[in-house]
Amino acid sequence: MTSIAENVENVPVDVQKKKQQTLMTLKRVIKYSGVRLISLFITVVIGVYLTIMIANMGGYVDTMMKAEIQERITMQIQMNPAFQNMDPATRKELTEKEIQNEIKRLNLDQPLLLRSVRFLRNALTLNLGRAMNLSSDSGSRNVRAIILERIPYTLLLMGTANFILFFTTLFLALALSRKYGSFWDKIIIGLSPTSSAPSWLYGIFLILIFAAVLKILPFGGVIDAPVPKDFLGRSLSVLRHLILPASSLIISQFFYSIYNWRTFFLIYSSEDYVEMAKAKGLPSRDVERRYILRPTLPTIITAFALLLIGTWTGAIITETVFQWPGLGRVTFRAIGLYDTPVIVGTTIIYAYLLAITVFLLDIVYALVDPRVKIGGGGEPKK
Repeated sequence: MTSIAENVENVPVDVQKKKQQTLMTLKRVIKYSGVRLISLFITVVIGVYLTIMIANMGGYVDTMMKAEIQERITMQIQMNPAFQNMDPATRKELTEKEIQNEIKRLNLDQPLLLRSVRFLRNALTLNLGRAMNLSSDSGSRNVRAIILERIPYTLLLMGTANFILFFTTLFLALALSRKYGSFWDKIIIGLSPTSSAPSWLYGIFLILIFAAVLKILPFGGVIDAPVPKDFLGRSLSVLRHLILPASSLIISQFFYSIYNWRTFFLIYSSEDYVEMAKAKGLPSRDVERRYILRPTLPTIITAFALLLIGTWTGAIITETVFQWPGLGRVTFRAIGLYDTPVIVGTTIIYAYLLAITVFLLDIVYALVDPRVKIGGGGEPKK
């Protein structure tokens, strides 16, 4: 009876202790999440501000733009027949007034530090403003309209190439790790240095072979002209134009990615617990699934998450080579025209996506790997 009474008295104490532990864990998670979000936000702010300063070359772009404005307006007034008979002094005064108005319109009369802070504030609030030189196909100079117009093309190209590359190389590497030292294993090792060449270089060769010589695929663009009227015709046309740029992106990373994942799987397959599982007579499929793939799941998830981010960024030179109207090509044109709002707009999207992904990965790690705890290890074990 005494033992039963003591157990009954201990029940509320155990429940209260569990509640306290749960509360401590919740506080630790909230504290960790807050600190993590603040640190990631500071990183985003620093990265975006550095992008603004680099895009402006520390103020040198302002000097170039002022010189371009002066030359353009001077030529416009001199070539305009309405001002030919004007008094030279009056014409010079008019020219100077128009130049100052244009400089003021572009806020070039304000200090760089003040404008950079305004750029940063607008970028962080996704108020991307208007482009200086670029415009969308509809004629809008709104940076958000320009980016939204190009995102679908980038997602189509990068999404297709990255997903095919990721899943194909992952499964081929897993199959190759079972045949260490085989003929195909040596072939992959020998071909892995080919990934040192950039995708646009492979793109040029593919254009020469399949577009210039064989004439079976288009040189570039995204759809035939004139545009097919039916949906199936448009889809097939886009697919034909997609083959070469997507293939160049895949080929440039194909063998290296297989070699990288194959080596990664080999490292885990040589662990003692894997050898123990094999000695117990477990089927090879079960060994791979439970003792190789499961420990490597956090790394695979990380690679897949970063792949999703890369899908939004585009391939600057490859898109330019194939005249693919995505974000990469817009960024290339914006860099050439010193269009800071467009450069900052594309950068802030990537920065936010990367920060959100890094934050979510911490939570995903804790879900897929019981060894990982959000916010620290908690109480030490005795």
